[in-house]
Amino acid sequence: MANRMIGTIVSGVVCGVALLGAAGVGWGQGAKALYPAMAPIEQYRVASVAEEVALARSAANVAVSGDAEVMVLGSHGYETAAKGKNGFVCLVERSWATTFDDPQFWNPKLRAPHCFNAAAARSVMPAYLKRTELVLSGMPKDQVEARMKEAVATKVIGAPEQGAMCYMMSKQGNLNDHDGHWRPHLMFFLPTTDAASWGANLDGSQVFAAQGNPEPVTIFMVPVTAWSDGTVGEMK
Repeated sequence: MANRMIGTIVSGVVCGVALLGAAGVGWGQGAKALYPAMAPIEQYRVASVAEEVALARSAANVAVSGDAEVMVLGSHGYETAAKGKNGFVCLVERSWATTFDDPQFWNPKLRAPHCFNAAAARSVMPAYLKRTELVLSGMPKDQVEARMKEAVATKVIGAPEQGAMCYMMSKQGNLNDHDGHWRPHLMFFLPTTDAASWGANLDGSQVFAAQGNPEPVTIFMVPVTAWSDGTVGEMK
């Protein structure tokens, strides 16, 4: 049941996007046919910088996101749109944050607002930023995967720092075609470990986890009761 609930929502890199995918729920051949290749880049963009900044900040309550740095998707990667002063960094992840075998890897509708704390911004977020640069360069998916594996093997991408976490509490997010914004939750990043030893993904457990691939991280996702705007989150 736990695996069903996390259908395709972290990223083989970081996100709540990949967590639902990396947990092993299949979408079938029909889902695979929907997104066989990258769509035109315009389809992955938000209408305006201001709109993307607002969506990114919606990942956490104002006390956290209001003073955070905000990054938005540019032509060659993410760019700083607003400087911060509390160590948090907020951005909206796109579909290529998920695992490489996820049939929604190229889903242009996916929008996953995150607010990373300082430890995660330093040690987890760079893997996603690297993926983004490779994708926007026009590199095929199999080559992106190979480059990410090389970056892990050469320690360019390492394990998360102690205390690395992020907020995913946006009601406006769309984590995949099946789950939509899913549930408000926090994510905690640890160097690769046995998720079951933490009680994650067990029947009745409200702690979900997935392994990074190829990134050396285990991501734990813990649902919370309310969205960043204070409204009560649904339990589904």
